[in-house]
Amino acid sequence: MMNALLIGLVNAIGYCDYLFGGIMINRPIVLAPLVGLVLGDLQTGVIIGGTLELVFMGVVAIGAATPPDTVTGSVLGTAFAIMTGSGPEIALALALPIAMLSQAIKIGIYLIRASLMPKAIKYAEEGNSKGMERIHWASFALLTVSMGVIAFVSILMGAEAMESFVNSIPTQVLEGMKSAAGLLPAVGFALLLKMMISKKMAIFYVLGFVLASYMQLPIMAVTLMGVVIAVIIEFVIGEGTPAGLNKSDEEVLFDE
Repeated sequence: MMNALLIGLVNAIGYCDYLFGGIMINRPIVLAPLVGLVLGDLQTGVIIGGTLELVFMGVVAIGAATPPDTVTGSVLGTAFAIMTGSGPEIALALALPIAMLSQAIKIGIYLIRASLMPKAIKYAEEGNSKGMERIHWASFALLTVSMGVIAFVSILMGAEAMESFVNSIPTQVLEGMKSAAGLLPAVGFALLLKMMISKKMAIFYVLGFVLASYMQLPIMAVTLMGVVIAVIIEFVIGEGTPAGLNKSDEEVLFDE
């Protein structure tokens, strides 16, 4: 009961990200270790969080797009994997469908929240800031409390059923999940690169690939080299002027 309650709280906290100005507490790399801490297996939580972060790093809500809900998917996927004594491959297999289902539930909650808009517009026309504030907090509480309760009930009612399900999975399927766990992070990177890749940036991708694949440098070393290159471009070559801006552009920005 206590574990279910704490995991429900972690799930609710994941939806509080925008309340604090977008500090990324909704990411798997943050939520999964918290779940591991609650369940007494922080190391597994960190490993699963890193794996899921690689998969979901390219998932971004843009416009009317409704990507999978990484919060509940990460929390419940990690929780069930730890509670059943499984590894990242099971967490990955569970997180994806849970994230899709959770997103459908979120859409339903959003539709309910939309019914509050006429009241909010009326308050705005009347200049009733207190009323608008109440609408805001009610809308916020509707999402966080609902998703927290969903996680709580899922853990409370579904742990034994999920353990039986995992134990019934054939060995061949588990091996396939392990292969997918190694492949899907590459898909996550591909989705991220699709948004940010350009002709100017492509050369740095090639450089990182050569350093990691052919020179066998660890990821941390490649990352630090990337930081050094960024600092050189920003402050040495550009002499402190942001890339892509000439001095007149910078002066215009300061004037604005």
